[in-house]
Amino acid sequence: MHEVTTVLQRLDLADRIAVEPAPRLRVEGFSEDTLVRSALERLARAAEVEPAWEARIWKRIPVASGLGGGSSDAATALRLAAETLPEPIGADGLSAIARSLGADVSFFLTSGPQLGQGTGAELSPLELPQDYWVVLVLPRDGRKDSTAAVYAAFDERDGGRGYDERRAELEQALAEIGRPRDLAALPPNDLASSPLGAELRDLGAFRADVSGAGPVVYGLFHHRERAAAAERELRSRGRTWLTVPTWYG
Repeated sequence: MHEVTTVLQRLDLADRIAVEPAPRLRVEGFSEDTLVRSALERLARAAEVEPAWEARIWKRIPVASGLGGGSSDAATALRLAAETLPEPIGADGLSAIARSLGADVSFFLTSGPQLGQGTGAELSPLELPQDYWVVLVLPRDGRKDSTAAVYAAFDERDGGRGYDERRAELEQALAEIGRPRDLAALPPNDLASSPLGAELRDLGAFRADVSGAGPVVYGLFHHRERAAAAERELRSRGRTWLTVPTWYG
């Protein structure tokens, strides 16, 4: 495991999940799912009941893109299934299951932006501006390596060197954020980079970087008109979305 310090922010781009009691556990709509099934199995064990739910997933978030789609699906399935239990399992119980599934799952059980530390599951709420527009670009030839491969490459280039200084820089920048433009002062992503970041900045983004381990790249814009123009300009480069931050899951 690697120690991380990362800012987590929800976007108004979401999959849809439905969960209801059923004779047996079944997950439909997304054949590649593993996290939702695991989440429901672990919830059943924790609650000492049979895993008897049917979950259906409607995917909108691209798979393996660095946007946390699978993690958000698992967290949503946990919350929906927990509401059907004969005895409530409580927020602490759900959080423990989320942490066992992966660092990002815990985030999607919270509200608002969070600072993730340790493995990423140690969360602290952040007060960050939410009044800006977001352009997402999934490069046409974009391919995400496994998380293990991404961190192996990070280690090969001695990416951990200077981590304490970069963490202190991030914490200082977070303390000084008042307006959207202040987000530009946050340090760049240590795990991945993309030339699309420079293109987004040329198109008017006040900040642009890779999301998570990629390959999706985001650009933050003050005004919808410039964001929409940038999104149209970059459609030839891959899949694009125009969206906004959101506080709740």
